[in-house]
Amino acid sequence: MIDIRGLTIQKTQQAFKEKTFSVKDLVEVYLKNINSKNKELNAYLEVFSDVLAEANVAQKRINSGDGGLLTGIPIAIKDNILVSGKKASAGSKILEGFISPYDSTVISKLKNEGAIILGRTNMDEFAMGSSTENSAYGPTGNPHDTERVAGGSSGGSAAAVSAGLSLAALGSDTGGSVRQPASFCGCVGLKPTYGAVSRFGLMALGSSLDQIGPITNSVEDSRIIFDAIKGTDAKDSTSFYEEKEKIKPKKIGIPTHLLKMGGIHPDVLANFDESVKIFEKLGFQIKEIELPNVKYSLAVYYVIMPAEASSNLARYDGIRYGFHSEGENIIDDYFSTRGLGFGPEPRRRIMLGTYVLSSGYYDAYYNRAVAVKSLIKSDFKNVFKDVDVVILPTTPTPAFKKGEKTKSPLEMYLADIFTVPANISGLPAISVPSGFSKSSENAGNLPLGLQIIAPEYCEDRLFDVGGQFFKVKNVN
Repeated sequence: MIDIRGLTIQKTQQAFKEKTFSVKDLVEVYLKNINSKNKELNAYLEVFSDVLAEANVAQKRINSGDGGLLTGIPIAIKDNILVSGKKASAGSKILEGFISPYDSTVISKLKNEGAIILGRTNMDEFAMGSSTENSAYGPTGNPHDTERVAGGSSGGSAAAVSAGLSLAALGSDTGGSVRQPASFCGCVGLKPTYGAVSRFGLMALGSSLDQIGPITNSVEDSRIIFDAIKGTDAKDSTSFYEEKEKIKPKKIGIPTHLLKMGGIHPDVLANFDESVKIFEKLGFQIKEIELPNVKYSLAVYYVIMPAEASSNLARYDGIRYGFHSEGENIIDDYFSTRGLGFGPEPRRRIMLGTYVLSSGYYDAYYNRAVAVKSLIKSDFKNVFKDVDVVILPTTPTPAFKKGEKTKSPLEMYLADIFTVPANISGLPAISVPSGFSKSSENAGNLPLGLQIIAPEYCEDRLFDVGGQFFKVKNVN
């Protein structure tokens, strides 16, 4: 039996090379784990039937010496990333029965590398949520405590990696949807620079905010997958990747004023203080910084994102594909299909987005939000003149119990308060496991995460700083 605890991409490739185990052996371990654990966790919506055949193909590449770092590596895929010939529902009833006619760019790149696509993972409907409780197919449980949420909207992907149901996974991050569930589940979650990874084949939520990113067991694994999927793509007009001159990060900025807001769990603050001390021991210079407009990030996000979502989700009409509800006429068909096909959260955000884009309110809300977005980007641009990276807690609390915040959308939205600024600014950010909550009610078993933010196209700083921190935490 293969021990997958602590398994990384490089260790796996070494085992393949030394014939310690084969690709098929490894895939069968993950399939066995899925079979035994997924019923309780609900991390996967579907496991693909051709994974063992793909494992044999990958093994032949390895045997011929044609394999790369990702050849034979089992990866789970969020249900809003298209895989040719496979179902894709974005966690929604309205896409019931939809089969993708093509591969997304990231899937094409992973397939070219010889990665094994295990299946599609659960998510908040159309990536709208912070807990994966908004899925039409039921919530995902946190592997550390199944009575608690895995985070969202990429909760299925994070739970799959955390529970040993996949070696790595892809998610999408619109306001923290890779980093927040990675933090809740004790994984590494990367949101690349906006545009650094193609969005072609990703079902859009907020087109100016969405970004595909990996969820992994280590910072190095995150780097390997990012290197494989990054790059400008002619199929995505918003994609652009630029190699920046690499530097050795020395200065870390801390926006202390953001940590004085209410609603932050004392364990999170204590853990963050411990993390700062680790960086000081590693030789980094710690500097207090001011981000005066970042406090408006959540408000800006919940104007821009619903506005873009209301436009992007207009295509789901029940006529061309997916779920259809018969009405008395075509207009009735449209209203009935969308009313029954979309869950409460998409309906809430569609109405909000339509309102802020409506005549008479466009300037008062949407245009003003876009103007403040520019101010937030300027704040980060200014602080990066003095520091190399900025650190914050990834989330204000550990994973919360299922149902705890479902009746209060505002409380749920606040779960993204530390992650949203990176999406608003288009900056790369990574969440690295930083320890566990020590409160008695949590029994000390709920993971916490540290978030590191860098300038545009400076993912190398995240891997450097985050990698050093990750090694210290793993040794201890």
